Amino acid sequence: MFARLSLLAAIAAAIVVGPMTRNAVADTFVFTAIPDQDESQLRTRFGKVADYLSKALGVEVKYVPVKSYSAAVTAFRNNQVQLAWFGGLSGVRARALVPGSQAIAQGKEDAAFVTYFIANTSTGLEESKEFPKAIAGKTFSFGEKGSTSGRLMPEYYIREKFGKAPQEVFSRVGFSGDHSRTIAVVQSGAYEVGALNYQVWERELKDGKIDTTKVRVIWRTPTYPDYQWTIRGDVDGRFGRGFTENVKASLLSMNDPELLKTFPRSSFIPAKNSDYDPIERTGKAIGLID
Repeated sequence: MFARLSLLAAIAAAIVVGPMTRNAVADTFVFTAIPDQDESQLRTRFGKVADYLSKALGVEVKYVPVKSYSAAVTAFRNNQVQLAWFGGLSGVRARALVPGSQAIAQGKEDAAFVTYFIANTSTGLEESKEFPKAIAGKTFSFGEKGSTSGRLMPEYYIREKFGKAPQEVFSRVGFSGDHSRTIAVVQSGAYEVGALNYQVWERELKDGKIDTTKVRVIWRTPTYPDYQWTIRGDVDGRFGRGFTENVKASLLSMNDPELLKTFPRSSFIPAKNSDYDPIERTGKAIGLID
């Protein structure tokens, strides 16, 4: 009698524990991305990435949008997301907050990224290979406050060339919020000069969204490392041994031309934390990183 009850209890336990085990294995892997341009474009791009990673990794993968660069860093720190598409500066900040986190992949183009300085044509400023010191005294728009290409690097060169803070160089300084809006505010004349991610400019130019009779590129910065995929250091404990390497391999194997085109990147290549040491040094030099 007792043997039969023990057997029935064991079967019942197996029925209860079985689904719980499967749910643990099938935990959702969540990622986000800095909101560096129009939200609809980001949803299209990263919705496709989520589908790709779900198939490649064999787990449910979900993309969660955020409203700001700092929100992306906070979500990563709080383990609301386990993977993020960061810019150089936001990646450095996020990894400093989560021990063991790693930069695992970057776009081929991200190893040598560039910022464009643009100006409304009413200023009379023309493109030059030399830093355009004639921007002094004009109104100037950065992108988002935590942006590498739209704030960190342009501010670094402004401080280097003028020896003082942007607020002392320009008659008015603003932050548009993202690269697409930087183009819009300079093209409209709301700001005379601005700085942004070169890829957003090139894409919107190709798409016919830029009126080159109203706004033009006037200077291109030297290259620097920028965007990257960063993953938390504790994902193997949650999703299984080797999961980090599987995510990395999946990103490096992403070769769908249509998917790569949405970034836009020609391919993804390996990345490591030390690749972004120049960004950390620059951030500390101008006071954006403690």
